[in-house]
Amino acid sequence: MLKYLAKRGITYVFMIFLTTSAGYFLAVSSLKPALLEQERIPRPTPEQVANSMRLKGLDPDLSPWERYVQWLTGVVTRWDWGRSPNGAYINAEFGDRVWISTRLFLASIILTLIIGVALGVYSAARQYKFQDRVITSYSYLAYIVPAPIAYFLVQLGAININETVGQRIFFVTGISTPGMEPGWAQVVDMAAHYAVPTVAITLVGWGAYQIAQRQYLLDNVNADFVRTARAKGLSRNQAIARHALRVSFIPVAQSIAFTIPAIFAGGFFAEKIFAWPGVGSWSIDAISLQDVNAATATLAYGSVIFALGAILADFATTLVDPRVRVQ
Repeated sequence: MLKYLAKRGITYVFMIFLTTSAGYFLAVSSLKPALLEQERIPRPTPEQVANSMRLKGLDPDLSPWERYVQWLTGVVTRWDWGRSPNGAYINAEFGDRVWISTRLFLASIILTLIIGVALGVYSAARQYKFQDRVITSYSYLAYIVPAPIAYFLVQLGAININETVGQRIFFVTGISTPGMEPGWAQVVDMAAHYAVPTVAITLVGWGAYQIAQRQYLLDNVNADFVRTARAKGLSRNQAIARHALRVSFIPVAQSIAFTIPAIFAGGFFAEKIFAWPGVGSWSIDAISLQDVNAATATLAYGSVIFALGAILADFATTLVDPRVRVQ
């Protein structure tokens, strides 16, 4: 299994390099930070703009290939991802923001996977009953409602709870209250800031897993190997738990590779709506500010997230599908 995952990992590293390089060429060809620099007040001279861009490694007089070689050399030799047009270092900006995004989405991803799969199994075992109809109907609704609208609805719900209680229980924006002293009060404050965005992302995300797990499990409930297990004395629930569930989880495990990046992509809206200064909001700002290096760094981050999701899916598949271990 380790050899299989190692081969897959090498493939993903090569893919990350290709997508990041292509993204850099696209960014350096379409984003023009020197044009924004010329709009400052007081307006600088063209010589001042060119000199400023040159000092930051954004020399507009160089060809895209020359700038790419210069940028790639810095990344490979010094792990230096360059600077923004405002002079900020990408490494420092990215380090702060990726930690914020990870804190926001890690709990949501874990809850999405656990709740989605569990409810999929629960509803499949009660096919066409009231519980199944309610859960599946909600999943289809959450699946088709745009994420920003769902986030706004959860946000409004938290505001209504605060107004009903008469005091602020949940914070609907921000990551923490400034000036909090370390201790129990700070932990409670962080939980109050985490609760609303975590619930919003989870409620939107688990519907797809519930639908997929329910469908795949129902496809295997009446399979020959399940009927054979029941003929040997297992009850219906025991046959489902020991045999059908494992087989039906294989395609769900493979979909992890696409769901985790999708949650992070949908998180762009969550970070803007809930005012979390993470990688998602930073990437949107990078495009509007014509920031070539920041846009490339966020693209590389997205590629790495996709690769990690794919490796996690491969690992989960090797655990539940013996055919992969044989290969």
